[in-house]
Amino acid sequence: MRKIWLGTVGLVALGMAAPALAADLPARTYTKAPVLLPALYDWSGWYVGINGGGGTENRCFDFTTPAGAFIASEGCHNASGGVAGGQIGYRWQMNSWVFGLEAQGDWAGLSGSNASTVPAFAGDINRSRMDAFGLFTGQIGYAWNTTLLYVKGGAAVVADRNDILVGGLVSATAPGDNRWGGTVGVGVEYSFYPDWSVAVEYDHIFIGNELVSFTTPAGAFAGTDRIHGDADLVMARINYRFGGPVIPKY
Repeated sequence: MRKIWLGTVGLVALGMAAPALAADLPARTYTKAPVLLPALYDWSGWYVGINGGGGTENRCFDFTTPAGAFIASEGCHNASGGVAGGQIGYRWQMNSWVFGLEAQGDWAGLSGSNASTVPAFAGDINRSRMDAFGLFTGQIGYAWNTTLLYVKGGAAVVADRNDILVGGLVSATAPGDNRWGGTVGVGVEYSFYPDWSVAVEYDHIFIGNELVSFTTPAGAFAGTDRIHGDADLVMARINYRFGGPVIPKY
């Protein structure tokens, strides 16, 4: 009987002590795992790429004296065709703003012609061709992570040729010339894979007036024209970027 009573007392004491022991234990702590947000793309770094597209060049011929005094307009035409080439540049990013410098060189196959509107030259066909162009520009853009919208502007150089045809044959030609002008453009670029991006770009080239002297195949002087007009180009581009970091955001 004494043993039963002692055992009962021990169980009661143990039950009373259990809450006290639990109160003395430290509170359980929980560790929350950090939330990783998508990485921010950084457009900084060197890049190289290729491009291709097409465009038109408006060309107007004005018949002049050898000194350049206007005599009569011979009309205008659009020279159209394809372009292909490459570009190299460098960009650096500050927050969402992106700044850059770029050099681009392209082969061009733009050509067109019109019949001279001067009665004395009835039957003459004025033909122009753009063989190549180069753009040397600065860029300012705004990035939404892997999407970049930019504008560009700077200097342009154009290589072109001009001919006069009679009966489908070249009766006079002007030597090829490299002429400097200006350019402005706008583009949107998207990075579809680390360091790789694609873009669509439009450029307008301001081509300076050119006073050219035509000579016959035999080398005789055939006349002088002032040739003027600008060009509009649309190109798709693909670029590879070297060593630009991708910044993780926590």
